[in-house]
Amino acid sequence: MVGEKIKCRCAKNKLNMKLMVSLGIGGALLLSSCSKVSKERAEAPLRPNVIFLVADDIGYGDLSCNGANTINTPNVNKLAKSGVRFTNAHAVAATSTPSRYSLFTGHYAWRRNDTGIAAGDAGMIIRPEQSTIADLFQDCDYMTGAIGKWHLGLGAATGTQDWNALVTPGPRDIGFEYSYIMAATGDRVPCVFMENQRVVNLDLSDPIFVSYEEPFESEPLGKDHPELLTKLKPSHGHDMAIVNGISRIGYMKGGKRALWEDENIADSITCKAVQFIEDYKDRPFFLYVGTNDIHVPRWPHPRFTGKSGMGPRGDSLLQFDWTVGQILEALEKNGLIENTLIVLTSDNGPVVDDGYADRSVELLGSHRPWGDMRGGKYSNFEAGTCIPMIISWPKRIKPSVSNALVSQIDLYASMASLLGQTLEAGKAPDSRDYLSAFTGEDPKGRDYVLEFAGSLSVSTGEWKYIAPSHGPAYNKTNIELGNSKEEQLYNLKYDLGERKNVAKDNPQIISDLKSIIESEKNR
Repeated sequence: MVGEKIKCRCAKNKLNMKLMVSLGIGGALLLSSCSKVSKERAEAPLRPNVIFLVADDIGYGDLSCNGANTINTPNVNKLAKSGVRFTNAHAVAATSTPSRYSLFTGHYAWRRNDTGIAAGDAGMIIRPEQSTIADLFQDCDYMTGAIGKWHLGLGAATGTQDWNALVTPGPRDIGFEYSYIMAATGDRVPCVFMENQRVVNLDLSDPIFVSYEEPFESEPLGKDHPELLTKLKPSHGHDMAIVNGISRIGYMKGGKRALWEDENIADSITCKAVQFIEDYKDRPFFLYVGTNDIHVPRWPHPRFTGKSGMGPRGDSLLQFDWTVGQILEALEKNGLIENTLIVLTSDNGPVVDDGYADRSVELLGSHRPWGDMRGGKYSNFEAGTCIPMIISWPKRIKPSVSNALVSQIDLYASMASLLGQTLEAGKAPDSRDYLSAFTGEDPKGRDYVLEFAGSLSVSTGEWKYIAPSHGPAYNKTNIELGNSKEEQLYNLKYDLGERKNVAKDNPQIISDLKSIIESEKNR
């Protein structure tokens, strides 16, 4: 409740000394974190504007500030030079829906069984009775907005939406006063934007119908009419409704005037984000911007086509960088750059071939979206959840590179700390205050992070344990999923690529890491 101190959870998270010693975990940080929190709370909040710029499917190695020399992302580089660039930041999950769910709620998605990759007609995953990070800012009299990629469902229940009317619940019901979002995600119908929970440019004489069960009579499908696929053809799946020369997942009828043009998606998202900044420049705001560029189907604007030499995926990286530049320019133009905290990150690790024949594999060349790590999107290996993260706030943050172990799950509690607010019992239950790590002041960060990709993993930054699972070793596009019936343990300090499983040689470390997972499960 506002005005009340956030209760320190040091005792709850305190590991026994034996575990700390065997894993090399710093007990001093845990014991001192209460005093750190109290000191930070005592400082008057600065009430910066806050922007979460969440990319889709961009890997750590996709950005030139992280060492990529096959692509140039100058606007991201500019942001990195003005803030903290993290080398060991993690999403909670290796796919979009559970990752974003955890980011917004401070609640581990794996604690629920309904937070997997959402269908295009999924009901809203975050329920109105849950508190979100947008609620936090709204309670502090911030203007709140959500623009771009959503993929968290809309409406009360799967398949019950009336896309020709107000769709509720939606972003407004979980704290976002304004929203301009993709109804689902790029490769799933309905392929329309929703502004404040209504379809944009809808002609009611041509109503929208959506099904994920049966196709609509007389509506051509990609699998039956490849000659109509004038932009992209599927490499696997994605062969149902055809929208603008690209076949998607799911079936759709009507709404022709409202359909997006894929090459204009980035422009639409960027323009709305810039407009939001200009409209609310005179009051504090919290803005979530979810870009879509790298997510399939990749069909960038002609301004970027052919510019990367790596085909649509590389061109889409340039398009993403342009969006970053436009947002920075809008902030500078309106005199907001100094007191705006920007979190640039990605929802999960990278993917190359993700269902469309865009030659992303053939044209990749020496570019390594996953950097020195193994796996990618969908994977238990590090590249699945070790994501790029830059946090810039010129008024407070000194430029640096941080090796602190941080997780997106903690952004909620850390923003509460920033605002001098409290978290009532039950709100953001898995989020912890690591504001000092996010601002570059604490070089260590977390003692461990939990990651999920069908199986739970725990990493201390040095040791990584992946629990056994019965899933496949590879998916349809040859991504290593990190599934194994055997326990896996890797020393990331010497084996970031997770090539040598040392589980049999380290039974005590295995036992200690398993106890962390069990402790978290039972909390």
